[in-house]
Amino acid sequence: MTTDTRKATAPARGIGRRQLLKTTAGAAALAAAVKTSFPFGIHVAQAAGPETTKAVLGYIALMDASALVIAKEKGLFAKHGVPDVEVAKQASWGATRDNITLGSEANGIDGAHILTPMPYLISAGKVTQNNVPTPMYILARLNLDAQAISVANEYKDLKVTTDASPLKAAFEKKKAAGKEVKVAMTFPGGTHDLWLRYWLAAGGIDPDKDVSTIVVPPPQMVANMKVGNMDAFCVGEPWNEQLVNQNIGFTACTTGEVWFKHPEKVLGMRAAYVDKYPKAAQAILMAVMEAQMWCEKMENRAEMSDIVGRRQWFNVPVPDIIGRAKGDINYGNGRVEKGTKQYMKFWSEHASYPFKSHDLWFLTEDIRWGKFEPTLDAKALVNKVNREDLWRTAAKSLSVPASDIPATSSRGKETFFDGKVFDPENPAAYLKSLSIKRAEV
Repeated sequence: MTTDTRKATAPARGIGRRQLLKTTAGAAALAAAVKTSFPFGIHVAQAAGPETTKAVLGYIALMDASALVIAKEKGLFAKHGVPDVEVAKQASWGATRDNITLGSEANGIDGAHILTPMPYLISAGKVTQNNVPTPMYILARLNLDAQAISVANEYKDLKVTTDASPLKAAFEKKKAAGKEVKVAMTFPGGTHDLWLRYWLAAGGIDPDKDVSTIVVPPPQMVANMKVGNMDAFCVGEPWNEQLVNQNIGFTACTTGEVWFKHPEKVLGMRAAYVDKYPKAAQAILMAVMEAQMWCEKMENRAEMSDIVGRRQWFNVPVPDIIGRAKGDINYGNGRVEKGTKQYMKFWSEHASYPFKSHDLWFLTEDIRWGKFEPTLDAKALVNKVNREDLWRTAAKSLSVPASDIPATSSRGKETFFDGKVFDPENPAAYLKSLSIKRAEV
């Protein structure tokens, strides 16, 4: 009886050499097939299976949303196990904020292509209804550079570049004639607001006292300048290039000329979604990172411009996109530069990694202009919102080369066009060095 049982169970305990060879060969063939289909390998999130295949991600028609569009168009969300991720157009950054506050379960969104300071302003309840916080996480930076500050044609004869000072007398003259001087940005305390304020203040123009600052959604910038609603604006591409192509205004400078390799948008998500569906969030992050690698390649820029320009995405002609996407800039005032380094970086220069030191600069600038109190524990807030740990996990799963992974969460000291230096180890010293500010330091 005992012998019979042993014989019956023997095959279950082991396999013969011939069967082992067949199995091993089959596994090798399968591994080879997987490597061909998935050049970055099969990933942990996918293998273990995301908790949900759904998420709704918002975007604004701006070139730094390209990675989300490409991740959807190229099937990268599906590849990473979240095929039902929806990439939904938002009317404005205010609408993005409101929909994030709602969440997809209440017909809002779970995350978005978003201005870097917004997850902080939303998490702290600074810009939400009744100041109720909606905790958010930053999972990745989406890009560096490639926004611009553009000016109405009536100022074309002035030598306005990164140096805004020639506008000071012109604005004073206009105000003395009883006219309002208006400059537009996309969201109070957001990146475009901060670039515009930095540029004006460096030129001796107080953005709160010498001009009126107005909020205009990115896709509406060109039309508003066309009808004379503003004297200058700061926005991302393709709207500056479209402005020049329509001969309505000119670009004074790109934001990369104000601060080269500056951080811009992020992939931000509701903390509630990430905490509830950590594997799904990881899958979304990996899909976006892989799309960033694709967008980075110059040989893909023409196809990227064609895809995002389509009606269902940006609804913008390719000629309004392609030039600056490749670093060719017609400023619209006789200045034309080809092959510059002022193109959008999606992956190179550690563009995707959310440096905590960069988030600290945004918070410091928002303290400068009164969006946060000077008593804010900025580092503690950064540590709460910035999830660079998730980025590092995703990078490991994607087998990202060590050279593409920063050694620390700080990029160190940053130098601006006017010589100002931001040391993340001493933000107070940077604030003290700025002559025009609202904060008492």
